[in-house]
Amino acid sequence: MEAITHILTGVLIQVLCFKYLLFPFNFLLTMLLAFLSHFIVDTLAKITYHTPVALKDDKFWVIWHVITLVSAVGVRIVFFIPYVLGGLFANLVDIWDWGILRPLQNKKKKENPESKWGEGYFIHPIIDWIRDKPFYWLPNWNYKKKAIIVEIITITTLFILIIFFLLS
Repeated sequence: MEAITHILTGVLIQVLCFKYLLFPFNFLLTMLLAFLSHFIVDTLAKITYHTPVALKDDKFWVIWHVITLVSAVGVRIVFFIPYVLGGLFANLVDIWDWGILRPLQNKKKKENPESKWGEGYFIHPIIDWIRDKPFYWLPNWNYKKKAIIVEIITITTLFILIIFFLLS
């Protein structure tokens, strides 16, 4: 799923942990559950419009990704100060795989195209296994444009739950 979904999931986890748990358990469980939430959210990405490759020539894909990117930045700004921990740990898998390991691996491959540096350190293959084995029964809607509805409903639900628990 998109970054905004991960951020909101992490924020919700932090809201709940800090509301119902005492220190240091609120911090520890926020970090653990937010990190683990990435596996669940990415497994469920199978039922959303989430193409494995960028479709930069497809206007729908571009518009959807601009909307989710702008929304993610907005949510990150609004929730940054009080809920940075949940949002950060919910995105740690992507930060590691896409922000750190992949650029380093690409640099090594430019130097040596035969290099297998970094293989075995990516986390997403674990998510792929979860998606393909225990959750094999989920339909794959990654290329179906109408599947953005699933993510919109998920984002809306997470946002409503966050507001509900913040106000209760």
